[in-house]
Amino acid sequence: MFVWNADDLDADQVEAIKQPGSVFLSACPGSGKTRTLTYKIALELSLLTTDKQRVVAITYTHRAADEIRERIEQLGVDTGQLWIGTIHSFCLEWILRPYAIYHPALKNGFGVINAHDSERAHEALCLQHGGGLRSFDCGHYFTPTGYVISCADWKRPKVDALLQRYWQELRANRQIDFEMILAYAHQLISDVPSISILLGSIFTIVLVDEFQDTKEIQYGILGAILKASKGQARAFIVGDPNQAIYGSLGGYAITSAELSRLSGVAFKELNLSKNYRSADRIVSFFENFNQLASNITAEGELKDFASVISYDCSTNRNALEAEIVRLIRYNIEMVGIPPSEVCIVGPQWPLLASMTRHLVTALPEYSFSGPGMVPFARDIDNFWYKLARIILTEASPQLYIRRNRWAGEVIAAFDLAGVNTDAITRKSLLRVSNGITSNVTDGLANLVECFNAMLPALGIDYTTYPMLTEHYDAFVESSQKRIDRLTADGVDAIADIATFRKVFDLKSGITVSTIHGVKGAEFEAVIAFGLLEGMVPHFNESDKVAAASKLLYVIGSRAKKNLHLISETGRRRRGSELYMPTDTLLACSFTYDLVT
Repeated sequence: MFVWNADDLDADQVEAIKQPGSVFLSACPGSGKTRTLTYKIALELSLLTTDKQRVVAITYTHRAADEIRERIEQLGVDTGQLWIGTIHSFCLEWILRPYAIYHPALKNGFGVINAHDSERAHEALCLQHGGGLRSFDCGHYFTPTGYVISCADWKRPKVDALLQRYWQELRANRQIDFEMILAYAHQLISDVPSISILLGSIFTIVLVDEFQDTKEIQYGILGAILKASKGQARAFIVGDPNQAIYGSLGGYAITSAELSRLSGVAFKELNLSKNYRSADRIVSFFENFNQLASNITAEGELKDFASVISYDCSTNRNALEAEIVRLIRYNIEMVGIPPSEVCIVGPQWPLLASMTRHLVTALPEYSFSGPGMVPFARDIDNFWYKLARIILTEASPQLYIRRNRWAGEVIAAFDLAGVNTDAITRKSLLRVSNGITSNVTDGLANLVECFNAMLPALGIDYTTYPMLTEHYDAFVESSQKRIDRLTADGVDAIADIATFRKVFDLKSGITVSTIHGVKGAEFEAVIAFGLLEGMVPHFNESDKVAAASKLLYVIGSRAKKNLHLISETGRRRRGSELYMPTDTLLACSFTYDLVT
């Protein structure tokens, strides 16, 4: 049985991990949620009694899945019987591909289009039939009983008609998108009960990370599997309801009672309320925005750090760049915070792109990175993305485990595409990759040159395999489009090979991110701007107080030492109306510091 050192975990974490039944765990920011989840998975893997059993963990992102798997491997636990990934990957691997024959829309074969292809199809339909619609108006998600369109009410009839055309085109081409993965998986689970029964007999436990971001249809899928197991499969559900900021995408923080009714599972409700990340002053600030009662205490080594928390609602937008530069220099040069521990947060990428352009020019001595500055989409299901990870990552002993796993995923993708992989091993694939070089400085051209050298070296002509060809076209086209957009915004370095290589680096340079993108991360200093009513919260939110509180809670809880909040003046909506500071932030009674 897996055991750990006495000082690895606190008493609350141990209690959650050792629970023999199902657990519904509410974990505050910085409470060691990921560590708890990691150790729980490691323990469950060590308790398996046959090679037919599986431990299943659902994460919100692929990056989180990779991080947890690597942590488990570093603990010396075999992950051969662990399946970990996003709900979309789970549905594809465990439901759609094995049981497509039972669904009329899937039985003759299907392909999954990526987000870029979906956006491109929306754009084309908007031009043809949209009547003023833009692709971002077409946001929607499926529920167990239908679908919800996310745009403003007055646009919904037009968007509905457009989506009907979009789905018709997909059916004609035997294609599905990411949202349809969930819809079809739920239909199969509902219509073919034997699927749930079989999966429920294989899975010993289903773990869900970030339950507050999970959609109703996802709860339905997992709940059906748990119920069909008739008590054989347990559940370990982890998250923080106060960070439920994906409501517009269908996410909501289910209660343990609701999930119990849905799954037939009795949950033990537990809490992690000790914050090991932030100073006490930071904790006392973001607790002002709790939507659900909690009693968080700072317990880490920074507990007594003299945090600086500032709020500026007087700086004009024309002076915003200079003020953020001043705050960056203050934290790095005066406080001694490393650049990689500084994060600039904004509510929308267009605002961040413009700000990043100015910051790169104003601070040439520092580098910048962030999810919005990635030159290609993180499409984990695209074959060439999988290969790019290996090519762009240094062949070092420290990264061997990670690259070895990625090599296995590339070989599995080859198999899926119909390539004979009998002569390809993980080691041989890595050996070929390590021997491929390019002196081209343009990132995309460099990557393409490496692709075109590596596949022949493996004895593969990818143009003879439809899936590889489709994925290649999608990867190159979407990357070029993203590069062109960012370059137009003034982020010229985005096209350099050095920027491409940073994508899979550990955190380096000053991070630039949206509020949603920074969720789950932590930094010694956080500088947030654009805290304006209509942005934080977004003008489409129905419950603006709750939405603003959750966003401010996320922003505040990312900071370990210092936190700087800015509601700049002079920013106008379309027309002449000025944006005003976020009401919820203005209403917060807190003694802020001056940064001189």
